[in-house]
Amino acid sequence: MTGQSTDMTGQVTSLRSVGSTVYLPSLLFGIGQGAVVPVLVVSARELGASLAVAGFVVALMGIGKIVADVPAGILADRVGERRAMLVAIVIALASLVVCAFAPAVWVLGAGVTGLGLAQAVWGLARQAYLTDVMPYHLRARALSTLGGTQRIGLFVGPFLSAGAVSVWGIGAAYGIHVVVVVIAGAVMLALPEPPTGRASRTPETPSGTLDTVRRHLPVLRTLAMGALLLSAVRAGRPVAIPLWAEHLGLDAAQTSLIFGVSGGIEALVFYPAGFLMDRYGRLFTVLMSTIGLAAAYLLLPFTNGFVALMCVGAVMGLFNGMGSGINMTISADVSPPDNRPTFLGVWRLLSDIGNGLGPLLVGGIAAVALAPAVASLGVVSGLSAVIMAVWLPRYSARR
Repeated sequence: MTGQSTDMTGQVTSLRSVGSTVYLPSLLFGIGQGAVVPVLVVSARELGASLAVAGFVVALMGIGKIVADVPAGILADRVGERRAMLVAIVIALASLVVCAFAPAVWVLGAGVTGLGLAQAVWGLARQAYLTDVMPYHLRARALSTLGGTQRIGLFVGPFLSAGAVSVWGIGAAYGIHVVVVVIAGAVMLALPEPPTGRASRTPETPSGTLDTVRRHLPVLRTLAMGALLLSAVRAGRPVAIPLWAEHLGLDAAQTSLIFGVSGGIEALVFYPAGFLMDRYGRLFTVLMSTIGLAAAYLLLPFTNGFVALMCVGAVMGLFNGMGSGINMTISADVSPPDNRPTFLGVWRLLSDIGNGLGPLLVGGIAAVALAPAVASLGVVSGLSAVIMAVWLPRYSARR
């Protein structure tokens, strides 16, 4: 018994049928990440790190994720998505033990890097799995819901961590992550291999990644560049809003409220975003998201107080949320069935590079002038819209 409802082709027929085996582990993994991230700086500082070094330790999670994106795809191609997710859980548990008992900053950094590796393998395998088992008409909703459960987990995790740390200390945050990862692993054991899985596929050869890049270079150098820019725009929001709030003289509580409202709206619209993608097409949704974000970023420098910034932040949250799962969905649509995870790994590498470039773009230009720094993200979002409008297929094969 797999607990999944499938049609005669072996594909899943509803999102509910994978709720316990895909979305619940995703929620748990997100809760664990949300519990740990806020205490990493504190852990580094307690080990004697400066503020700059502590910031670098936190950044190692993103670096680890970028480094592991392509290897994660190769791993999933070799052993299958289900086994790859179990590998991610093992890596996460080992990394959490290292973080919790690190005797020095460099050891903590190694553990944080390991968490990034685990996130890369976990994210890639989940995306590839859902792409395989979900029919095309449910794919966007499936992937946007996957992203939505992750966001909910990241939202809940810090609250659990705050309560536990206040009672048992910093180690409790790592303990929460360990517990939810163990539960996620137990749930994952019930996850069947996809009916179109890797069992019958010839394993990826060492040159397979280069072959994949060469064969799909027209897509990677055009459409994937639009995805990279969109990732940069979305990653710039957590930097742009606080910087502009500081420029306006708002206090920490007001800034947190603005950011919280923006994030709350984003979390509420992930399923409607997937529905619109499935109903009206990927192009309609991605243009709505990118053009809406462009307008919000261009309006941001004209806000002059708490209420105005709150309104623009809400608009950002809305259109950012309307793009939930869009990169995963587009990459799934254009991925080759024969070595899908490897292709998705390369795509996710480009997307994660965009995630790193967004804050760097804002920070670098803000060193000279803040308003142009914020507005630059609007320009980048507009450029992403143009690329998507030109290169995004108007239809995809139903696979």
